[in-house]
Amino acid sequence: MGMNMQIQEIELIVVMILASFTLAMILLPLVIKRLARKGVVTVDRYKRDLREIPTRGGFVIIGVVFLMFGLATLFAYLPGPISVPIHLTGADWAILIVAGLFAAFGLVDDFLDVGRPVKIFILFFFSYRLIFEITSTVVLVPFIGNIDFGVFYLALIIPIYVLVTANLVNMHSGFNGLASGLSAIVIAFLLLKCIIEGCYDGAFLLGSLLGAIFGFLWYNFYPARILWGNTGSLAIGAAIGAAIVVSGFLVAGFVMLIPHTVNFLMYVYWRLMHRLHPNDWRWRIEKFGKVRADGTLEVPNRLTLKWVLPFYYRMTEKQAVLMMYALTITFCIAGLFIHG
Repeated sequence: MGMNMQIQEIELIVVMILASFTLAMILLPLVIKRLARKGVVTVDRYKRDLREIPTRGGFVIIGVVFLMFGLATLFAYLPGPISVPIHLTGADWAILIVAGLFAAFGLVDDFLDVGRPVKIFILFFFSYRLIFEITSTVVLVPFIGNIDFGVFYLALIIPIYVLVTANLVNMHSGFNGLASGLSAIVIAFLLLKCIIEGCYDGAFLLGSLLGAIFGFLWYNFYPARILWGNTGSLAIGAAIGAAIVVSGFLVAGFVMLIPHTVNFLMYVYWRLMHRLHPNDWRWRIEKFGKVRADGTLEVPNRLTLKWVLPFYYRMTEKQAVLMMYALTITFCIAGLFIHG
């Protein structure tokens, strides 16, 4: 890609980020008031007053991205000098469709709780639209070389990768701004890697998504005024996974998501030990911690990643979240140096 064209692509991505951020900042106060008025709220467990705040606000992020894509399509076909050359690729649309499907299912799950087996079975097939955007089934594995997974890459690896990523994002949450902030970090580094590698398939989607998440994070960071629910976590996680497989950054994406993976493995270990020792208080299933009088966290154990540091050191919810940000940034920087 020529230097001038690359600069133009980067400029358009920056425009998408700023525009989606602006839209999210405009829409979210209205949505927060609407959700509160309708009683779509949940208790913020890590506040001393156990306040209720609106939830299920993740649909705003996906809604903003859909709106951005509609406007981009409109501006691309305007006549003459007022036309804006934003060329959304098939990969951009495919990722958005997958994210939209996950968002719709997350919204249903928020209301009905369909259960894990049904969730896994249905979500597995939501990623098949990505198959038509994959140009190679070869994966460059560090220290091993190129491996061609053939049809298994299309039929199994892609849907499993997207499904697992969506659930990793969904699970690594619980504090104000944790899941949304970590997602913004991963997406920002994926976008940077796309620019470095000169691979712009899905880049406009990532740019729009990043701006919308930054807007959401403004209201979701401590003290949160809105939560995103399963709608947001599943949709954004699916978008991250889909962008990774479309761009071919499977190994780099895995490295960036190592903290999410560690959190999942810690949870699996916790559940296994609870099953083996159901009467042992050390493995009792606890979903939430508490807040001490001085504002620091009191967590039941060290068996999820976000609880490890508060278990050993007195820290506030905000400090714990910032430490998780720093950890993910470290692995995202490492992911930039993995070619794929």
